[in-house]
Amino acid sequence: MKTVLITGASSGYGRQTALHFHEQGWNVIATMRTPREGVLPESDRLRIVELDVTKPDSITAAFDAAGAIDVLVNNAGVPSISVFEGTSMDRVREVFETNTFGVMATTQAVLPRFRERGSGVVVNVTSSVVLGHMPLSAVYKASKMAIEGFTASLALELAPFGVQAKTVEPGACLTTNFAARATNGASLDELVPAPYVPWAEKAMADFTVQELFTRESDVAETVWGAVHDTTGQLRFPAGPDAVQLAQAK
Repeated sequence: MKTVLITGASSGYGRQTALHFHEQGWNVIATMRTPREGVLPESDRLRIVELDVTKPDSITAAFDAAGAIDVLVNNAGVPSISVFEGTSMDRVREVFETNTFGVMATTQAVLPRFRERGSGVVVNVTSSVVLGHMPLSAVYKASKMAIEGFTASLALELAPFGVQAKTVEPGACLTTNFAARATNGASLDELVPAPYVPWAEKAMADFTVQELFTRESDVAETVWGAVHDTTGQLRFPAGPDAVQLAQAK
């Protein structure tokens, strides 16, 4: 029976991906920065492990606790909706610390195991912001584009050892708490410099009324498909809006 370790599994895409792999009969290591009871069903094939991807000691402890795994899904991330001029560099570093460096750190932790065994899959969850020109996402997009480039080169390095690296690119999921987490409950006029407010309000309004959007299940099913793909495909858009963007690109 195979085992998957999923980061950021307390809600949204990560939680749904954990549920999907569990339903397919896999062992699941669902990691969370702050483990909570009741988030996932009790099962002898599902374990919740504490993991903060920004802390090296936490990464080491989590992988030691997990034991042998077949797949790493790097899903943990922090959202960011912002105008770059009004974004502090401390916030920029905070976003990159989780979305970029955290993904690299967890990946580096698992690679010796995969390489020595001659098998394993790393799936890095990015975003459809990498597929098109989207407003209010300069910092967030930069953090995710970095992982796209990282994964493309990593895949070449790992191929001689039978190990795979891929990205899944979710579209806009209007049923998650992404926007609320990104703004921390603040209004746009509190978040962006005054000259940008009219433009930012229109951009946000257009975002929330789009006809095509992604569901958590779209992402879970796409991660599952990416793990089992044998064609050598590197990037997997998830959700109808992401697929449309990928086709247009």
